[in-house]
Amino acid sequence: MPTPHGSRGGMAFSADELRVLRRALAQVLHPAVPPRTGGVGTPWDADVWTEDVQDALRLAESIDEAVHEGGRLRAFLLADLARYRDALPGSAPGYLERLEEAVADGYLPGPEDLRALRRLAGQPCGQAERSRRSRLAGRCHEVAEAAVRERLAAAAAPPRHLTAVPTSRVTPSRATPSRVTPSHAPTSPAPTSHGGPIPMSTAEPRRPDPAAEEKAERARPAQSGSRRVPTPADLFARRPRPAAPDEHEDTELATGTG
Repeated sequence: MPTPHGSRGGMAFSADELRVLRRALAQVLHPAVPPRTGGVGTPWDADVWTEDVQDALRLAESIDEAVHEGGRLRAFLLADLARYRDALPGSAPGYLERLEEAVADGYLPGPEDLRALRRLAGQPCGQAERSRRSRLAGRCHEVAEAAVRERLAAAAAPPRHLTAVPTSRVTPSRATPSRVTPSHAPTSPAPTSHGGPIPMSTAEPRRPDPAAEEKAERARPAQSGSRRVPTPADLFARRPRPAAPDEHEDTELATGTG
């Protein structure tokens, strides 16, 4: 069974457990289909495959149990450190030793540990012990300050948003067409669309209306070289003059006869 190693989640495996791990990794990297039953030499292959699966399952259960055991070990070490901290200053040697091991394993000193180290710095002791206490206190303060800075930086960092990349106003596909001078104007008239089925449509095309075509031809501006420019007389035709009154009718109105 794997055993926890240290308080940072490490584990120690035996030789048999390492062989099981090696076979499991090989099976993952090069998966093989389980053999079928009923062939020559198949029962032996099936037994080997079943044994490998059972070994992998047992190892997975052992690893889960070792993970829980490692968590219990870390909780016990932290509780032991708190007991030695509460018994200060008489338990100073044991507390400093356990705190040094915990910090080396990744423990983050709390406010209680920093206050305890400040109290111990004022206690009378030898030169070697004083140097040890000041070195441990400086290391704990550095670790705590680094953790505080990291939390503040994470809190002050603005949330990440996806920003759209600004595109140019004039793109090659949608460029504004340049104006064509009359000297460079095309000589052939532009094709006129008379309607019809849209793409992917099953409707039958409508027949062009002659009146609509004539109206569209008149409304379309004439291009140079294709036809003459219409005059106002073409656009605004003169109204017919009213007919002259009948001479006999004028005579009757003048004499009063009817």
